[in-house]
Amino acid sequence: MYTEKVMDHFTNPRNVGEIENPDGVGEVGNAKCGDIMRIYLDIEGDIIKDVKFKTFGCGAAVATSSMVTEMVKGKTIDEAMVISNAAVAEALGGLPETKMHCSNLAADALHKAIENYKDNQLKKE
Repeated sequence: MYTEKVMDHFTNPRNVGEIENPDGVGEVGNAKCGDIMRIYLDIEGDIIKDVKFKTFGCGAAVATSSMVTEMVKGKTIDEAMVISNAAVAEALGGLPETKMHCSNLAADALHKAIENYKDNQLKKE
């Protein structure tokens, strides 16, 4: 059902946890399946220096959260904003159709964290 890469990111998730005093936080959930994801960003001069996540959900939800954090570390916020749901699933070698909504949550949480960062920057001006 799951690819080897999905299973690896589920059993050995990368970047789990919280960032103290994050520059941006994004949280999304899916009431239908019960998955909830929160992504924390540490950004220095437009570069994502660190990213962490906390996810409550199925194996695919954990794997997509882990993968999206790996995909964005070291990228600019503009590069991170174009990471799509399909790109997350593709990076994992695909997901079963019934689990594609999980990749949507991961990218959505990332985008919300970036939007939160941008909002925070405007408040500082």
